[in-house]
Amino acid sequence: MSPSSAMLDRPLTGGRALAPDLARGVMLLLIALAHAHMYLSGHPTGYRAYALDGGALDRVVTGIQVALVDGRAMPMFAALFGYGFVQLAGKRAGDWADTRRLLRRRSRWLLVFGFGHALLLFFGDILAAYGLAGLLMVGVLRWRDRTLVVFAGAWLLVHAAAALVNGLRIAEFGGPSGMAAATDPVAAVGERLALWGVLTPFLVVELVIPVLLGVWAARRRLLDEPGRHVTALRVTAVVGIGSAVLGGLPLALVDAQVWTLGALAVPAYVLHGVTGLAGGLGYAALIGLVAARVTRPGWALTALAACGRRSMTCYLSQSVVFVAVFVPYAGGLGAELGTAAASGIAVVTWLATVAFADALRRADRGGPAEWLLRRLTYGRKGFENVR
Repeated sequence: MSPSSAMLDRPLTGGRALAPDLARGVMLLLIALAHAHMYLSGHPTGYRAYALDGGALDRVVTGIQVALVDGRAMPMFAALFGYGFVQLAGKRAGDWADTRRLLRRRSRWLLVFGFGHALLLFFGDILAAYGLAGLLMVGVLRWRDRTLVVFAGAWLLVHAAAALVNGLRIAEFGGPSGMAAATDPVAAVGERLALWGVLTPFLVVELVIPVLLGVWAARRRLLDEPGRHVTALRVTAVVGIGSAVLGGLPLALVDAQVWTLGALAVPAYVLHGVTGLAGGLGYAALIGLVAARVTRPGWALTALAACGRRSMTCYLSQSVVFVAVFVPYAGGLGAELGTAAASGIAVVTWLATVAFADALRRADRGGPAEWLLRRLTYGRKGFENVR
């Protein structure tokens, strides 16, 4: 029996581990920060879609976020997605064919959720990318560990090539415009879907490596039992986050308009994207180290974990708030505010979703989006047996 088959046949131990939910809860703050500035309109932008016409505070926030947030949050979530894929498979008592059908059904519904998200709210949706990745990569759960690692290493070349193509496009045609400035809600739908259709395949390319490594980590229960893997988590956190900061700094200085690299800006963009993979893994490992030191989580960690357990609901709620505040046909502040103000709104929005998730926890209720996804995935009969 292969290691992957053994993992699928071994049920997970009882209880819900703190680290994966805590990591998702923290990750949603990074997602909010990475997305809020995309709702601004009417500004020339740099390589990561940050406005170039802001004040000193806006440029400081831009530099910090490009170095620490952009291209680091999504790899973290992707690794957790791969980790959760193994957890879902481990809960199935049936054979592999049954497990594969279930995971593919869930991935197809994620695609539907993502389409709805893009249709109604945000072109930068990531749910569809995870759904498409799940459909294409469900078979990796049967791969041996060596195959996972070797393929991830080989895919790094594809990842870098995609970043190079995008960087060259930005250098020639200018920075991405972010959220379209359409004042007509109907016209905005077409613009969002057009951007979403182009962006989603690129996102899938970026997801491959962290998903594979998330599967590898789940087989070792690195986040389920972080106390047993402190050394590995510490090394991953230090190397991963350190690499992301150093690798992201050149582009951060470029987008913050501190440093003009000229033709070297494109290699800086590629370096930013590649080291972001390490940063996402490093952040997840750092949360695992925090969880390893917690014997009884206090109210703050409990609320964050509640947010992570309801991550889809909280993620979609962020988009609802951002549309209400920023887009021209709603709050209309996207044309008036700068990067720093948008990031401030992102933090407040994230805090509100944490409070909302904790209120649901206190009421012993799950997130509505999670409830619907489980109901659609498992059906009425199967849903009754799903926790």
